[in-house]
Amino acid sequence: MLIQVCLYFYCKFLWRCLKFVMRKLTGRCELQRICYNTKPGASRTMKIETSLRDSKSKLLQTSVSVHPDAIEKTIDDIMELKKINPDINPQLGISLQACLLQIVGYRNLIADVEKLRRESYDSDNPQHEEMLLKLWFSFPSNSRYFAERDAAAAQQVLSDSLHPKCRDITKEEISKFSKAEWEKKRMDKAIGYSFAIVGINITDLAYNLLVSGALKTHFYNIAPEAPTLSHFQQTFCYLMHEFHKFWIEEDPMDIMEFNRVREKFRKRIIKQLQNPDMALCPHFAASEAASSSDQVHAWTSFQ
Repeated sequence: MLIQVCLYFYCKFLWRCLKFVMRKLTGRCELQRICYNTKPGASRTMKIETSLRDSKSKLLQTSVSVHPDAIEKTIDDIMELKKINPDINPQLGISLQACLLQIVGYRNLIADVEKLRRESYDSDNPQHEEMLLKLWFSFPSNSRYFAERDAAAAQQVLSDSLHPKCRDITKEEISKFSKAEWEKKRMDKAIGYSFAIVGINITDLAYNLLVSGALKTHFYNIAPEAPTLSHFQQTFCYLMHEFHKFWIEEDPMDIMEFNRVREKFRKRIIKQLQNPDMALCPHFAASEAASSSDQVHAWTSFQ
C-alpha cells in the first residue's frame, strides 16, 4: 500500500514537471495544447475534463461543476489565471466553452435522471396519472417514447418479441425437407422474449452507463453543447433496437439464456464506448420539442 502511494505521488510530481517543461518549450499551457492539437469531440473534451479536474488550481478544479450560466465568467477567469490574451487566442475561449458546456451538461444530466429515478409514482398526482394512462393506451410495454420516436421499429421489435419458440419438428417432417429447406426452417424459428422486461433491463443499462461515465464518449461526440434528457432517451431507443438485433444474432435456445445474452450485449456496448470516436447513434438529433421527461420517468418510476 505504501509503495502504491509513493508511486502515485512520484508519477504526479513527474507529470507536473513534464507539464512545466512543455509549457516552457511550446509557450502554451496544457489547455492550449489540448485545444489546438486535439480534434473536437470526446477526445478533446475528456482531456480537458481530466486536465481541469487534476489541476492544483482550485479555480480549475471547480470549473467542471459550475452553473451553466457561469461558464463564460469561468473561462474569463481561467484565461486570466493562465495569462492568456483572449484577443490573440480567440479560438481557445470558444473551444473551452464548448467543452465546459458538455462537461457541466453531463453532470446536470445525471442529476436530472437521478431526480426522476427517485420520484415515486403518486396516484394523487394528476400528471402521474395522465402519463400512466398515455403509456397504457399508446403502447403495451410502458415505452411510449420509443413508440412515438420510431413507431415502425418499435412495432417490429414488439411483434418479434411476442413470437413463441416454434415447436420441435418430428423425424418424419425432417425427412420431407431438403438440406437447404431444413437450414432455412431452422433459421426461421421465432425467438420471443418479454418486451417489458427487456425495456426495464435496457433502462438499467443506460442508467449505469450514464452514472459510470461510460456514455461520455457518446454524448461528447453527438451533443455540440450540453447533453439533454432527449439525448438520453434516444440512446435508450438505440439500445432497445440494438439489443433486439443482438438477441436474434445470438440465436438463444430459449428465454433462459436471457442473462447470458444481456451480459454479452452489455460488454459489447462498453467496449464500443471505449473508442473516443464512438457515437452509438449519430443519426439521432435531439429535439428540444420532444418530451423531456416522460420516457425516463416512465421507466425509472417502476424500478
